[in-house]
Amino acid sequence: MKKWQVGVVGYGFISGKGHVPAFLKREDVEIVAIADICEKRREIAKQTLPNAKIYSTYQELIQNEPNLEILDIATPPCDHAEIAIAGLKAGLHVLCEKPLATSTQEAKTMIETAKLSQRVLFPCHNYKHAPVVKTIQEAIDSAKLGEITSVTLQTFRNTHAKGVKEWKTDWRREFRYSGGGIGMDHGSHSFYLTFAWLKSLPININARAVTLNQEWDTEDNLTVSLEFPNKKFAHAYLSWTAGMRKVCYTVQGTKGAISVNDDEAELSIGFPNTGSHAGTNDYSVKKFTIESDWMDASHTKWFNSMFDLFLKAIDENDYVNKEILESYACVEVIEKSYLSSKEQGLNLTLETNLKV
Repeated sequence: MKKWQVGVVGYGFISGKGHVPAFLKREDVEIVAIADICEKRREIAKQTLPNAKIYSTYQELIQNEPNLEILDIATPPCDHAEIAIAGLKAGLHVLCEKPLATSTQEAKTMIETAKLSQRVLFPCHNYKHAPVVKTIQEAIDSAKLGEITSVTLQTFRNTHAKGVKEWKTDWRREFRYSGGGIGMDHGSHSFYLTFAWLKSLPININARAVTLNQEWDTEDNLTVSLEFPNKKFAHAYLSWTAGMRKVCYTVQGTKGAISVNDDEAELSIGFPNTGSHAGTNDYSVKKFTIESDWMDASHTKWFNSMFDLFLKAIDENDYVNKEILESYACVEVIEKSYLSSKEQGLNLTLETNLKV
């Protein structure tokens, strides 16, 4: 079996608790190098991976690892574009944490570089690989729900995700590192799910961002409304001040609906006779539980399914793949969300169909 030679840039929480443990369980991956700007994190990486080379910069890693094949980027978003472009130009396939970049211009340059370098650029859209989310997709693809007309997505958190204690634990609330607040951190998950469930990209947007905790220069609540072709729509609400940790999703179709509350799902087929609605004779409701480990913020168990898609893209030379185009669309939605909010919820046109 081929063993892909992987270098990891950034050894913070998602890398140390998510990516690296997932890689170590695979037989087709060997982590040959780690780079991190924090000395204490480098020391921890060395303890975890005694056979890997440890570097203080991504430049040293790329320059000194001639057999490297894959670069895994798990740094704050402010550095994604620079590191990815350097890796692609060095002939490496690149796996990048979300969001792909902090601006559409950066994201476009990354994708253009992947095409020119003939190397795969692939985003970590891991929520698609949660077991309960896969169940939603299966219900949609089965046509049981009919044509999907709208979706709602609510993400509740009682605080921002904390980074490692050895380096800037609250970097997600500092614009210079994150590029934004909860929209930049969690928005991609909600938006790429809407693309998958409505099987299209949005054409219009309006949004409102709110910062309740004035200690930081990034928003902690964001409400987004997206219009899709054929009058389909999606509403997303993201909060870091909700007092709980939970995701609530609903998908409505012409024949039924499915709703998810963390691991609890309810599939409704047909419509009940409520007195005000005629309903159908074959109305049915099925409630079930699908363990998806939502409380594990590392989402390690979802990693293999995502990484398999990355390797498939490499095998097929799919440099400008569907996932990376969706990641560009996510960046534009986030970018336009902030602009819309700045203009008091102004409705804006989206140009998410990137041509490269």
